[in-house]
Parts: sequence; C-alpha cells; structure tokens
Amino acid sequence: MRDESGHEGHQDGGFQEDLRRLQSLLIARRRALALLGGGAVLAAAGSGLLFPRPARAGGRCIPDAPEIVGPYPADGTNQSQGVTNDILTEDGVVRSDIRRSFLTSTTKAKGMKVVLDLEVVNTNAGCTAESSFAVYTWHCTRDGLYSLYTDPNESYLRGVQVSDDNGRLAFTTIFPGCYPGRWPHIHIEIFTSLSEATNGRNAILTTQLALPRHICKEVYDNAQGYEASQGSFADVSLKTDISFGDDTHAQLAVMTPDFKGNIHDGYHATAALGLPV
Repeated sequence: MRDESGHEGHQDGGFQEDLRRLQSLLIARRRALALLGGGAVLAAAGSGLLFPRPARAGGRCIPDAPEIVGPYPADGTNQSQGVTNDILTEDGVVRSDIRRSFLTSTTKAKGMKVVLDLEVVNTNAGCTAESSFAVYTWHCTRDGLYSLYTDPNESYLRGVQVSDDNGRLAFTTIFPGCYPGRWPHIHIEIFTSLSEATNGRNAILTTQLALPRHICKEVYDNAQGYEASQGSFADVSLKTDISFGDDTHAQLAVMTPDFKGNIHDGYHATAALGLPV
C-alpha cells in the first residue's frame, strides 16, 4: 500500500506506531545489556579480576626489582648485638596482624593503621597468581626504628603470610615513618613455601615497596606522632634513594602500592608482587 506521495504506507498506526515499537525494542535491549554488564562485574569481582594488578605497567607484566635487604632483616643473615636474629624460626611469626610484639613483649606499635593486601604473581606467565608462596615483611616504626635492632626489646612490625589459591595474602600494620637517607618503604622477602621461609638466604626475591609520595606527605604532615618524619622526608627523593634510585619508572610503578583511605579512618593498600620466575 502506498500513500499519496508514492512511499510505502504503514498499517496498524503507521509510521508513529513503528517508531514507538523501535524505541521500545531499544529500551529493552539497553536494559538487558545493563543487567548483563552488572552480572559480568559481579562475576569479575567474585573471580578476583577487579583486584588491582600493578604488576602490569604499559601493558607488560613487570617483575619487582631486587632490592637490598638492609641492615635489619632479622632473617638469620646478620647479627644484632652479637646475636644472630632469625625471627623466621620463632613460633607466632606466621600472622596477619603484625602490630604487636610477640616474643618477650606484647607491646603494640603506635601509628596510622594500614591494611596491606598483596598478590603474588608469576611475571613469566602473564601475571598469573601463585599460591602457597610465603611472604615475610618488615618495616620501621613511625619513629624510624626497627624491632630487634634499634628497638631491641620489641618484635613488632614483622610477620609471615602464605598466599592463598588466588595468590592473595594480607597484613595489618602501621604506616612506616621516614628516617634520614631513605625513602619510606616496606621490606619484602618471598619464598616458594612456608617450609623454605626459615632463613633469608632461601628467598627467591628480596624487594621493597616504595610508599606513594602524596600519602607520605598526608600522613607526615597531619597524623599524630609522625612529626619527626617531616624533615627526613623533605630531604629525600626516589632518585637519590640507595635502593630505589636505579629502578626504572616501570619497576617503581609496580612497586608502589595503591592507597585508599585517609588519616581519620586509616588506609587500605594493594600491590602485586611480581616474581622473576
């Protein structure tokens, strides 16, 4: 059927009716896509795909740079006051909350709370998660002291965790202070299993996490007890740091945790530990 202009006509309400039907179809399609997208997001969250993967920089899977172990590891590789410190062989070292001492004291380290979520990944296999790896972490107090060494009567801010089936593990700790000559950092040693985590010489990677500049500035300028860090932080840079100074931008990108939170509620930090295996 044609109208007077010679174009094909429309039955059942004509062009306006067809337009309404088309609009209804488009709306239904958008709703379906929205529901599908929401399901996809939920599925991704359930499978861990939304966990930040800082081990990926510029589309590449980047391993963490090997870093110096430093003078305060307490991992059986050096001595303090003439005694070889190896906290890795002590009962209780496998723990998630490392804020309290657990040897001769139960003192809790003071400072801004940080929950540090880590993911152990294999950089030779597309950053796939590695389970059952042991991670030993340690760092200084808000005053820049290290337990068992410059703070000899304490054993806080040290601990071991084992990665789960998704390569994940977590530590609850405090934000480290800044002491002269070093960029604020957290030490990491990674072992292939908990049974290997008895001496630092067994570590397959010794590295450090560099704390983000803007978070350091926020904490040191505003959080109670960190006043002594302000001067030290003003005098240091990543480029001049003895450990991070020779790292590439890509390495520093993957070794700098992503921080969320504030000085009132504490912080949640995430980072991937890229293994060079």
